Amino acid sequence: MSESLNVGMIGYAFMGAAHSHAWRTAPRFFDLPLAPRMTALAGRDPERVAAAAGKLGWDSSETDWRRLVERDDIDLIDICVPGNLHAEIAIAALEAGKHVLCEKPLANSVEEAEQMTAAAEAAKAKGVYAMCGFSYRRTPALSLAKQLVDSGALGPIRHVRAQYLQDWLTDENAPLTWRLDKTKSGSGSLGDIGAHIIDAAQWVAGSSITGVSAIMETFVKERPVGGDFVGLGGVGGADGPKGPVTVDDAAMFTARFAGTAENPGGAVGVFEATRFALGRKNAMRVELNGAKASLAFDFEDMNSLWFYDAADGPNSGFRKIQATEPEHPYTGNWWPVGHGLGYEHAFTHQVVDLVGAIANGEQPTPSFADALRVQRVLAAVEASAEDESRWTTV
Repeated sequence: MSESLNVGMIGYAFMGAAHSHAWRTAPRFFDLPLAPRMTALAGRDPERVAAAAGKLGWDSSETDWRRLVERDDIDLIDICVPGNLHAEIAIAALEAGKHVLCEKPLANSVEEAEQMTAAAEAAKAKGVYAMCGFSYRRTPALSLAKQLVDSGALGPIRHVRAQYLQDWLTDENAPLTWRLDKTKSGSGSLGDIGAHIIDAAQWVAGSSITGVSAIMETFVKERPVGGDFVGLGGVGGADGPKGPVTVDDAAMFTARFAGTAENPGGAVGVFEATRFALGRKNAMRVELNGAKASLAFDFEDMNSLWFYDAADGPNSGFRKIQATEPEHPYTGNWWPVGHGLGYEHAFTHQVVDLVGAIANGEQPTPSFADALRVQRVLAAVEASAEDESRWTTV
């Protein structure tokens, strides 16, 4: 690692901590062509951002993201703030010649995502690259699922089944956070976690969603405006003032995928995203049924991939593949076989792939164009739900 890649990150909460861990860890377990340097962290509060920089391992701090973008010693901007800020920051950074890593979903609207994608394409022509952080792609078991589909092991894909189930909002007195404000987050469970399964399903299946029929629901219409904030939620004051919840609590839709040579009609899909599934903490699930085989992944058992091959006969059933072998994606750089990985490792793998692509002058994936395709699906789901679940083309 003879040449450095100086990183400036904006935001230091949940995603900021996960990204910081990844920038610290990647060069210590992987041989990278560039040496990431955690140069500066940006946030609005001087004392809090300085404390976060010290805790998370950043060399310095800024209180204005614009100053970070202007700095000559910054090569890449990592965006870990609410969606309403993504477009302005990403476009400014790209126009300033900085590479960009932006958290998902890419934006709060298709229009913003289109503007960001156009800026990314213009920057790419100058050797400056942008990537969207759909980190679940870098989970070894899910990456293995992608390899199996690409190898033809499943045959033509007929069914795609995806869920993302959490329960951290089931308490009606959980406080009103920015994730429940549409002006900041763009949507609720749909964009926050539904975007992940849309991206994962399209990526693993190798086909894009072309149409949807959807319903969305907000179970709790208002929540306490204050309280003890813990993790993603917390405990609000039941007797205090309340504010409106302006996003969905749950989103469900059926989908049609683009046709392929093997399956001209395209696969059919069923999707569900909710933060009200009591007992499900982070059940991000993807299952594909093909003409020859099926596979199933559940992040709550993230080191495993379940695979069924019809050629094995009717009495064989699904078999469990423990995705910790050296030949499995990413795992050879970590622990001995059977010593599983965790949530944070996907972010480290994301950094590894991003740094490698930049060094090789290649477009990292998912690109902003890939993320725009997800954004179009999110918009179609909302439009369908608002129009009595009418079939809506993406």
